[in-house]
Amino acid sequence: MPRLIAIALPTGPRFLHELDLAWQDGDCVFPVDVRLPDQAQNALMAQMRPSIVVHQDGRKNRPDGKAVADGDALVVATSGTTGTPKGVVLTFDAVQASADATSNALGVTASDKWLACLPAAHVGGLSVMTRALLTGTPVEPIGSPEPESIAQAAADGATLVSLVPAVLDRIDPASFRKILLGGSAIPADRPSNSMATYGLTETGSGVVYDGRPLDGVEIKIVDDEIHVRGPMLLRGYRDGSTPLTDDGWLATGDHGSFDDGVLQVFGRSDDTIITGGEKVYPIAVERILTDHEAVAEVAVVGRAHPKWGQAVTAIIQPADGMVPDLDELRDLVKAQLAAYAAPHAIEVVDGFERTALGKIRRASL
Repeated sequence: MPRLIAIALPTGPRFLHELDLAWQDGDCVFPVDVRLPDQAQNALMAQMRPSIVVHQDGRKNRPDGKAVADGDALVVATSGTTGTPKGVVLTFDAVQASADATSNALGVTASDKWLACLPAAHVGGLSVMTRALLTGTPVEPIGSPEPESIAQAAADGATLVSLVPAVLDRIDPASFRKILLGGSAIPADRPSNSMATYGLTETGSGVVYDGRPLDGVEIKIVDDEIHVRGPMLLRGYRDGSTPLTDDGWLATGDHGSFDDGVLQVFGRSDDTIITGGEKVYPIAVERILTDHEAVAEVAVVGRAHPKWGQAVTAIIQPADGMVPDLDELRDLVKAQLAAYAAPHAIEVVDGFERTALGKIRRASL
């Protein structure tokens, strides 16, 4: 029976080597986030039940290991909307479908080379290495997205990279032929050689590029929620459950619209603000507010309000010491959205607490 091999290593040549070895043996790989404290890593191991753990000091057998099904390639931990980790099971067929769809969308040729610099424990970083292995495309895996390391990799021939927006303004985008952006809100003034991606761990990486589904991907909107179907979706979760409908659709938990073949994502359903009985999608307001010269970064949340239920509130990191003006920001929003979406108040902060992928930790707000 195929085994689940936990790889507790950072992104790098050894991680890639161990991934390749496991796949050659027909085994399944579970990437472990080595930045987590030992207690959290041990809890994940107990839940996912790998048979072998590969770490810096070697390999260790686990007596409580649980086999995987034939054809399973990856188990990737995700918390989803509940905060409780789940193991997303992706088959070799699904990972291959994702690799092929991405390569086709980017027009990957024999002269291209991937740079893998995001954490291997997350699907955005992991998928760079998996698609490189499955398509035979060269890849350079490095430990972290530091500007100096990225610049050196580009000088060494890397042409393709997957990044989070927080890294974008620290590098020269022109160093790459194509840049995939995901993981958090995409800046409106992104480089012309970048592509905004949308996807989940359950979709095996991005499945929509610049609003358009990749080959083989279907999108529909049900009660304002984005539903996805395609060959790269998960088989199920490690605990045996599945979020898929009988005919293969995945309800993403994200709000959006799909018009004339273009998807617009408004954000997580649990982030939606209800003010005076009206729905406000924070990401739509954030996209507008970031265009104001006084706003370096912004997160929009709902604060409790005795009359409206929730008041739209903009938490702002100012740009270059400027002071954002509430009336100006409200007018900016009202020029593009309904008046109820305009912020009732602003809160100024020095910076935001972030996840490992550079996302703002909304729970901390």
